[in-house]
Amino acid sequence: MTEPLIAQRKDDHVRLAVEQQHDHSGRNQFDEVTFVHHALAGIDREDVSLATSFAGISWQVPLYINAMTGGSVNTGVINRNLAIAARETGVPIATGSMSAYFKDPSCSGTYSVLREENPDGFILANVNATASVENAQRAVDLLKADALQIHINTVQETVMPEGDRSFASWVPQIGKIAAAVDVPVIVKEVGFGLSRETLRVVQDLGVRVADVSGRGGTDFARIENGRRRLGDYAYLVGWGQSTAACLLDAQGAGIPVLASGGVRNPLDVVRALALGASGVGASGGFLRTLQDEGVEALVAQLTTWLDQLAAMMTMLGARTPAELTGCDLLISGGLRDFCADRGIETRQFARRSSRTDATGAIGATDEPTGSTR
Repeated sequence: MTEPLIAQRKDDHVRLAVEQQHDHSGRNQFDEVTFVHHALAGIDREDVSLATSFAGISWQVPLYINAMTGGSVNTGVINRNLAIAARETGVPIATGSMSAYFKDPSCSGTYSVLREENPDGFILANVNATASVENAQRAVDLLKADALQIHINTVQETVMPEGDRSFASWVPQIGKIAAAVDVPVIVKEVGFGLSRETLRVVQDLGVRVADVSGRGGTDFARIENGRRRLGDYAYLVGWGQSTAACLLDAQGAGIPVLASGGVRNPLDVVRALALGASGVGASGGFLRTLQDEGVEALVAQLTTWLDQLAAMMTMLGARTPAELTGCDLLISGGLRDFCADRGIETRQFARRSSRTDATGAIGATDEPTGSTR
């Protein structure tokens, strides 16, 4: 494949992702997770910290800008602006797949701009499961990355006109990369979800963290089908498990999980944290803001999300993101049906706060039932 075709594909992905954001229906399975309201659970805002730690990684905030793009002139500009927004708000950021860089090193600047504009930030490089160990380390070195994402995307590759059709090598190759690179490895889906069985596989491979990245946000089956002349894979749109379902499926898996896919607002961030995520990522909504309104608007959006996240934690009585796993949750609708079929007891989530402190406020249990921590 020549470099212009790669660049065109990257630009097509951005265009089609933004189009999805503009015509999104607005509902997903996060709406089937609600908090039991305890009117005296609130604490003082000054006692709330947004800091989160997992697998030896420490972030100032539990929100991150997830993998989007890179590999063309246009996407390099997008990455520059995303990096500025991350720098101004202290939010970690991941680059998009760096496969274009391996095929054409002249596009390296469309990725390295993340570090140039955000020299002190937490940056995640991103490769696919077919990357060689050498290329995985090249990706880390180019960005001076703090962690490496390996994305797995069999559904996207299947629908992509020029996509891979050989997947058997992915498992052993992930293990080789995890053993060789000098930063933590995070395996992530691209919007179709990770099952508990997959989490066990990647944990056995030495992977430190998993981003469940479920259904509900940008749908790459739909994007790739939009690039097909006949659009003949439309029936795969909507494939996979939702992010909320993945988090419930991950209970007790023993590997720290991040959550992305269908995160629309700060309430979804709180819901994901309460379901056991150590951090929560978003991409499509942030891309739409950047493309429609510019980098200053994205900085304002991120700042608002962080402020409102802290406000909701104050209301819920959670001093840290981890303490949200002690809040009582009700699981309803199709999400409850999913849990029943997967053998997940949902009633436990409705009774996690079991003590009242000396002030009379309802607090989180020390070891909340269902936490993955």
